Amino acid sequence: MDREKIMLVDDDRDIKDILQLYLEKEGYTLIHAEEGYTALRLVEEQNPDIIILDVVLPGMDGYEVCQLLRQKTNAPILFLSSKEDEFDKILGHKIGGDDYITKPFSPAIVTAKVQAHLRRKRNMVFQTNQLHNKVEQSPIVYPGLYIDKTSCVVKANGTTAKLSAKEFQLLCLLAEHPNQVFSVEHMFELIWGEESLGDHRTVMVHISNLRKKIEPNPIAPMYIITVRGMGYKFTGFRE
Repeated sequence: MDREKIMLVDDDRDIKDILQLYLEKEGYTLIHAEEGYTALRLVEEQNPDIIILDVVLPGMDGYEVCQLLRQKTNAPILFLSSKEDEFDKILGHKIGGDDYITKPFSPAIVTAKVQAHLRRKRNMVFQTNQLHNKVEQSPIVYPGLYIDKTSCVVKANGTTAKLSAKEFQLLCLLAEHPNQVFSVEHMFELIWGEESLGDHRTVMVHISNLRKKIEPNPIAPMYIITVRGMGYKFTGFRE
């Protein structure tokens, strides 16, 4: 099996050297870019499996780079930042990030997070391949909403919705279990994995983003409903 590729976008050579040491020890290939324009080129040339992205970069900052990367790849994006404000973490998730790691950080923790996200990605690919192997595979269809797990295509009211990998996984989880209430903790465990060591508020940010992309009126959602004090559930009748 080919070695999984990790793209590190950071202009700090010390960070590059220490992460390369830890990640290559685990069998990964490290691709390095010191600024955003190189990262955008390399993501097309190298198709990395996961991206570690510093927020403070020369030229474009990491948030802008993330938004452009999301137009090219669904690979998990892990932010590195010296900013610990809640606002910065929420912003990182809103624009397509999958995790947020504050500096100074432990290289072992970064490695553990990378392994958890890649494991989750592999499981998703395996499940998709299993669906391809089935003779009959029907899409998930609700009034105004079409979800094709085989091609990872989602259409809301006839328009293709551009979802991140985690948003797609959350939507499939909820849509496949209509009217079942999932707690934030349970969804976090199922989608991010117990070892991702993240913040459960990540789920709420992703749910908010999902609503903006699939709901006719995100303020009064018709698909993903909040069950106060318990979590979220998906409503509607499958066609």
